Amino acid sequence: MFDGVAPKYDVVNDVLSLGQTHRWRRIVVDAVDAKQGQRVLDLAAGTGTSSEPFADAGVNVVACDFSLGMLRVGKRRRPDIDFIAGDATNLPFADNSFDACTISFGLRNVDRPTRALEEMLRVTKPGGRLVIAEFSQPTVALWRNLYTEYLMRALPAIATKVSSNPEAYVYLAESIRAWPNQDELAAWITQSGWESVRYRNLNGGIVAVHRATKPEGAITSTAAGSQTRQRRRSSRAAN
Repeated sequence: MFDGVAPKYDVVNDVLSLGQTHRWRRIVVDAVDAKQGQRVLDLAAGTGTSSEPFADAGVNVVACDFSLGMLRVGKRRRPDIDFIAGDATNLPFADNSFDACTISFGLRNVDRPTRALEEMLRVTKPGGRLVIAEFSQPTVALWRNLYTEYLMRALPAIATKVSSNPEAYVYLAESIRAWPNQDELAAWITQSGWESVRYRNLNGGIVAVHRATKPEGAITSTAAGSQTRQRRRSSRAAN
């Protein structure tokens, strides 16, 4: 699905968000606060528009995505950025490889989001940062109702006019509506091993930016993670 929408993906996103994607990306970059020479993993990077500000600032950014079509479009536009195909639930990177990890509007598309949070923890250095931008739930009931109507009615209709695959944006609307709220996502992040979890609402809660830190001295090797997941499965089976 993402391969099919790759050529017009960024243009459609700008139209559907009424131009807000640029502001949201700036806020994410500021929250990551990466310094020149540091290494950042931009997961679900798509065509790399979220990676570009890091590269332009001299940060060593890796744009990782599951969609080869997205990566091809991005690499043609920005050959200076490292685009790597990868599964968020089984990242192709060593433990403690990055100073920060970020994922924008992609976590809800991962089959096992909590597993992705664990993987991002594994590849982040102790003391490193996590920043997640994701669609969320407006905090005011009236605004929430209006937003839901936009998602389910206006968004697919607009996508029909500007996208090569309007059906993909029906999925987009449904996935946003089904996604957990701000506090639930914060709980997932904490349960995955991150600490100092907090979030900031944007546009009345349409988008939330969550931030967290990997504990100093955390042991998150691939082997340790496998043992932890096995214990969890055994515990669930016993219960």
